[in-house]
Amino acid sequence: MSDRELESDIRNCTGRLTVIGQGYVGFPLAVAFARAGFRVAGLDTDPDRVAALNLGRPPSPDVSGADLEMLLREGRYVATSDVSVLERSDVVIICVPTPLRKSKEPDISFVVAAAEEVAARFRPGQLVVLESTTYPGTTEELLLPLFERRGARAGVDLFLAFSPERIDPGNPTFRVGDIPKVVGGITPDCTRLAALLYRQIVPEVIEVSSARVAELAKLYENVFRSVNIALANEFAVMCRRLGVESREVIEAAATKPFGFMRFNPGPGIGGHCIPVDPLYLSWRMRLDGYEPRFIALADDINRGMPAYVVSLLMEALNDEGRALNGARILILGVAYKRGVGDTRESPAHDVIAALRARGAVVAYADPHVPAFRSGGIDLKAAAPTAEALCRFASDKRRTL
Repeated sequence: MSDRELESDIRNCTGRLTVIGQGYVGFPLAVAFARAGFRVAGLDTDPDRVAALNLGRPPSPDVSGADLEMLLREGRYVATSDVSVLERSDVVIICVPTPLRKSKEPDISFVVAAAEEVAARFRPGQLVVLESTTYPGTTEELLLPLFERRGARAGVDLFLAFSPERIDPGNPTFRVGDIPKVVGGITPDCTRLAALLYRQIVPEVIEVSSARVAELAKLYENVFRSVNIALANEFAVMCRRLGVESREVIEAAATKPFGFMRFNPGPGIGGHCIPVDPLYLSWRMRLDGYEPRFIALADDINRGMPAYVVSLLMEALNDEGRALNGARILILGVAYKRGVGDTRESPAHDVIAALRARGAVVAYADPHVPAFRSGGIDLKAAAPTAEALCRFASDKRRTL
């Protein structure tokens, strides 16, 4: 396929598109392209997820079962674990996890595995876009050589780009089609075709000079959030020491119509972005002999908040002459944010583990998380009803 044919298929939404990874990022993106008219395959290694998708059961709160069933009936979307679908794809988008290792170093094994599958089945004229958040240089230094070893030429018969995911699960105001996309390719033609692709589903596409710039833009977005959340968290600690309600102070400051952006304190940070992405940049910069101090400090403050929450509980119990050991504590919400069932990196993991280690009897209630594994223990959600609260707080024990 020539670049002109690819451009025509993209512009007319008639191309065959595969999205690798059908989680919170890849699945809504695949649905957005299917709605636009593309024939979309959602490629995932989890057979249970693939089966559920083909039965019309979406894993994301951003897509209804009725919408998914309609796309399945019309043949515009199908979920599969068969990698041979890559051979027939005009466009491949990689949306796989990029977690951290226990050493806090990047784990890009999922990206490498996906890219190797795509490169092994490369055919001239394909557009390949990486959306998984990663360290700057990944697209050019890691993905491109995989294709070049098979004779592909960037900007000639391979069009390779990076476009950071910006999906906010469970946010009804900003869905896939509402959020501008940043695109940076290996060559200008790579950028142009990737930008054309995303213009079929989003109102605004920002073209940048390189894939590295696009990779850094995503990291900076989440470094910004991590640092400002850390500031709000530390500010809350200071306000408590001063005997002032931090939220009242923040609400007062937020009335300023310029030069201020509101961030609220909380029990820590969670999800697949904020606790992870800044450390990808820190790792990459350390390779150059530079230590990003703001990132390290923000990470230290944010990861210390679960312990601070436990200390507040201990103070509250102590004020009543009771110990944490043996106290019955009900945690309201264990997902990392409201409205979703995603518990990745949730501070609830650390809070529950610390409470149990101190002898507390812990249960939780979360309508989006029916089961939760913490510290090797499987918990099941309690119903957050008045009756359940009374049962949990039986024997005249206080529920916090």
